[in-house]
Amino acid sequence: MPEHTEKFQINAPGRFYVTGACIGCTLCGQIAPDNFRENMDESLAISHSYVYRQPASEAEARLCEEAMYTCPANAIRDDGPVK
Repeated sequence: MPEHTEKFQINAPGRFYVTGACIGCTLCGQIAPDNFRENMDESLAISHSYVYRQPASEAEARLCEEAMYTCPANAIRDDGPVK
C-alpha cells in the first residue's frame, strides 16, 4: 500500500497527480473526465483514481483544479505549471 502522500506511479507525468490518500470516490473523474480515470486493477485491495492525461488547455487545467479542491480525501496535488 502506498504512503498517504506518495504519488501513484500510474499518474501521467506532469503538473497534477493523485496520491495514496485517494479513497476511490471517482469524483475527480466526474469533474474532469478527460484527465482522471479509475484504476480497475483487481489485484489492489481498493480502487483509486489517477491522472490519465495532463490538461491540454486552460479549461482542462481549471477542471483539474476544481477536482483537486473538491477531493474529499485531499488526494490530488498540483506541482504548478510546467515551464
